[in-house]
Amino acid sequence: MTGAKAAVEWLASVAPDPGACRWEWERNPLGVALLPAGSAWDVLSLPGDLGHPTLGVLTRLLDRPGPVLADFGDDRVGFFVPPGTAARWVGTGIRAAGPGTWIVVPHPGRPTRSVRWLVPPDGSGTLTDPALLELAMHEAAARPARGADGGG
Repeated sequence: MTGAKAAVEWLASVAPDPGACRWEWERNPLGVALLPAGSAWDVLSLPGDLGHPTLGVLTRLLDRPGPVLADFGDDRVGFFVPPGTAARWVGTGIRAAGPGTWIVVPHPGRPTRSVRWLVPPDGSGTLTDPALLELAMHEAAARPARGADGGG
């Protein structure tokens, strides 16, 4: 199974009706579908000015982090993390999507004019470790402060 096809199957597997999800992706002119969080993954959504640098730190630490979304305008960046993370996460400005919440998910491998993949899913179920995400967030948040005082 190709990466995009495996990603579609993995994402659609959480939908109440996976076939309807795939149909929506194929026919919706926006190329998006609503999927429930909380069973295969939760999503932590960071403000864009923290999310993008955090992704930069993660990609230096890992060969490939879990899936990452950006909304239209890059105002928010969403990291796919293991189920249960949303219930335990505390952080100012961080939105947590877990059981009972739905997120807009673009079709992997197709361009959209709204939400888009910064790191598309590969279909294997790889998710970002929440502890590593937290460390990357701290590193990303500290960088501007170090740069302002002339430090490295």
